[in-house]
Amino acid sequence: ELPGFYYDSEKNRYFRLLPGHNNYNPLTKESIQYKAMECKRLRLLEEEEKQKKKTTRAGLNSSVLLQKRQLGLLSSTSYCRLVHELKVNCMQRRKIEIHSPDSSVGGTNNFKIIVADVACERIFTVNDVEHGGCKYGIINLSGLGKESLAVEMYDNLYFTNRKVNSVCWASLTHPDSHLCLMGIAETPGCASLLPASLFSSSNPGDRPGMLCSFKISTAWSCAWCLNPQADNCFSTGLTRRVLVTNVVTGHRQTFGTSSDVLAQQFATQTPVLYNGCRSGEMFSIDVRQRSRRGHGWKATRLFHDSPVTSLRLLEAEHYLMAADMAGKIKLWDLRTAKCVKQYKGHHNEYAVLPVHVNEEEGLLTAVGQDCYTRIWSLQDAQLLRTIPSPYPSSKDAIPSVVFSSRLGGRRGVPGLLMAVKQDLYHFSYN
Repeated sequence: ELPGFYYDSEKNRYFRLLPGHNNYNPLTKESIQYKAMECKRLRLLEEEEKQKKKTTRAGLNSSVLLQKRQLGLLSSTSYCRLVHELKVNCMQRRKIEIHSPDSSVGGTNNFKIIVADVACERIFTVNDVEHGGCKYGIINLSGLGKESLAVEMYDNLYFTNRKVNSVCWASLTHPDSHLCLMGIAETPGCASLLPASLFSSSNPGDRPGMLCSFKISTAWSCAWCLNPQADNCFSTGLTRRVLVTNVVTGHRQTFGTSSDVLAQQFATQTPVLYNGCRSGEMFSIDVRQRSRRGHGWKATRLFHDSPVTSLRLLEAEHYLMAADMAGKIKLWDLRTAKCVKQYKGHHNEYAVLPVHVNEEEGLLTAVGQDCYTRIWSLQDAQLLRTIPSPYPSSKDAIPSVVFSSRLGGRRGVPGLLMAVKQDLYHFSYN
């Protein structure tokens, strides 16, 4: 880089950045970088339309895989994982039609967050509203099929919709029966536990109210506990503290921390809560103990160099996936407290962005601040595919995604759901 000049790759020469009139110069480094990124995005979209798909591994195709499997050179687990890799590289984008019983609210607001339940039968959506709040809804994916690409969206308009920065499904009366919402009012914030049955087409008079709602300081994250030793509990990551609440008894435990808690996840086999902080520290809490101050109650302690934005505990619960604001995604072995893998290519500078782990398919998915969706192989950390956004990159156009090999339930269709701006897309296996 030369001060006062910029390099034009097309013309292969430098040009002077001249001062404009009234101290306005249309040629800035930011505008030049944005133009280059936009050209790259349009080129990738064009390649996707032409279906120029290449597998990331040389010589990998379905016939070779099948032959190796029949010869006994591949285990069933490796065969399924490599088949998913092939399918991921062949996924094609198709737009989904969203139907709403209330036509006045359908498809008019930008998607902010989408979160799937455990069975991937329903998607909870948070949409930005013009007056500054948020609109909540549930999309039923049962209409998602090979031929049909239409889904039903049910909105709830019966209580004040605050801004939301964290959501998780909660299993209180039955699996995925409720939703934990961490909302921001002006000050303080609000934590709410809503029945999923609020979002249905049944008689409004039969709708239950909020089960739990209380004022809190600014909330960053939330997690629901599925371990029976801490039954009916959910956690809230706040500014410099962690709050664990039993929704049936109302009992609360407070754990003081030295930093804001941006990411949380409960273990399933034990009543242990994993937390990721703005300071880069990750630690676990056994919620059976009483509230304590200091660091004596922190079991596992790991450190990133920048704020931790997402945590995902793998099924065996020996490994923890963590992403930070430096764009680093690391896999930690909790037994040795060491990083065993790093997934390169993710882009993040200041946003709280989630990562999605699909162990059955052997895939890791994350959306970067540059609005690209990237998919890696869990096993060897190889970047399998980079999917450009249908819209130009901006702060309010970062896609929210869900990946599953069974979207819509047990007999569902495999693929990736992407919500961006006002649109919902399905990247289907070919």
